Amino acid sequence: MVMMFAVVLAGCAPAPAPAPKVTPDPTAEDWYGPVTAELVAMNREAEGLLRDGKGDQAAAIITKGQALVGRLLAAPRPTLAAMEAASDLEQMYGRMLLGNRNYGWARLAFQKNVSRWKNWRPQSPEAARRLKLAQDGIAECDRRMGQ
Repeated sequence: MVMMFAVVLAGCAPAPAPAPKVTPDPTAEDWYGPVTAELVAMNREAEGLLRDGKGDQAAAIITKGQALVGRLLAAPRPTLAAMEAASDLEQMYGRMLLGNRNYGWARLAFQKNVSRWKNWRPQSPEAARRLKLAQDGIAECDRRMGQ
């Protein structure tokens, strides 16, 4: 009888905790580095096209680059190189929108960079420089919207 009672009580014990799910780190996967490098190359190409006055071609590259940004920044802790490449694309897009008098959209692009660099850890002089660039972009948008 005591044995039966012990078996019944053992059956009432709480279930064991489920094993924690281990999610793979995308930044360590084989595709992450090459996609980051591709975005950096696209940024360079779009910047050159903008300098040459070929805004439509640059816009197409920027649009294509936004898909890569989404993929890179989906990682819980993106690499610094990926964050810088994404920031460069947003900064360029913001400048292009500002030039086209799309001040609200330009402000949004600059605001993304403010959020990125304000919250980046560890802070560095480069992060502070990029934050200042984005804040200057927002100030310019606000100035032009007020005219």
